[in-house]
Amino acid sequence: MKKILVIQHKMIGDVLTSTVLFELLRKQYPTAALHYLINTNTQAVVVNNPFIDKLHLFDPKKAKQKGYYRGFTQELIAENFDLVIDVYAKLRSARLTRKLRAANSVSYRKWYTKGAYKQTVKPLSHTLKDEGLALVNRVLLLEALGFNDLSIPRPNIYIGETEKNLALAQLRQAELSPEAKVFMIAAFGSSPDKTYPLPYMAKVLDELVARTQASLLFNYLPEQRPQLDELISLCKPSTQSHLRPDIYGKSLREFLALASCCSAVLGNEGGAVNMGKALELPTFSIFSPWILKSAWNSYEASGDNRSVHLADLHPDLYRQHPKKYKKQAASYYAKLDPEFVIESMMTFLDHHDFSVSKP
Repeated sequence: MKKILVIQHKMIGDVLTSTVLFELLRKQYPTAALHYLINTNTQAVVVNNPFIDKLHLFDPKKAKQKGYYRGFTQELIAENFDLVIDVYAKLRSARLTRKLRAANSVSYRKWYTKGAYKQTVKPLSHTLKDEGLALVNRVLLLEALGFNDLSIPRPNIYIGETEKNLALAQLRQAELSPEAKVFMIAAFGSSPDKTYPLPYMAKVLDELVARTQASLLFNYLPEQRPQLDELISLCKPSTQSHLRPDIYGKSLREFLALASCCSAVLGNEGGAVNMGKALELPTFSIFSPWILKSAWNSYEASGDNRSVHLADLHPDLYRQHPKKYKKQAASYYAKLDPEFVIESMMTFLDHHDFSVSKP
């Protein structure tokens, strides 16, 4: 095997999770050139990854520009890949895979794309493995290629020493000791329907500070600052004195370096939590009601990571796949009582000895 392409468009969590394929591919094909096709905004989570030889960065903002997609495709065709692994598995990536004409290709089995690949595999709908469905189903793609008895590695993010030292200096300048409890809060999901209601989140943060006396940093985009200010205003004054929105990573790499200096990541399930796990930090996450918890609640068996979902409180509400309830996200979120979330969070805090006071 000379050259392999893995395709994974879209979100940070997806891109990070798919990096495990490179570690497994490197073991199987030590001398192969391993290429990764991802979106430009997700590049930060694969910087310094020792298993990836070359990145192909697709810019969605330029996708509608005349000639951009064609030129991007021609550059990939010129690479002459021997194997294409399409994890994204959508119509766009299926068409690209067909154009690349690799000797072998594999993706997930879908009726409208199966003709684009040499091999397809049906993803599992449930698993008992602690890694969770998202990781297990990715490894299925390699099993379809003949890989056997695979031990699934954990996704990793590689922070350089210089990046770490700059983050530590930023904390010290803000009069925060690296030895003190500092939590990174995922205040918002990637969209409103993945964001726990702000009044509920404020109650969670009130209890978090009351129990731990920790300082809280926030993961947010600049355009989300008004929402963050609203969240802070909903918190108790005693909580607000522990909130540090001024300590902020101006880039995703800066955020990752800051997060690596924290004690844990807590908040909305999504990219920040997945990155926290890849940095080997404890995580507590609140799932959106329409996201399948078993796909992304990885590494919870030990108690080091913990999550809550509306289905844990009201399983009777779900008679179909959670995705069927996406349009009802707001009304379903309203049913996820913050007291239930807080109770689960307290178990997480006690497991890690983060608590300094009892309720």
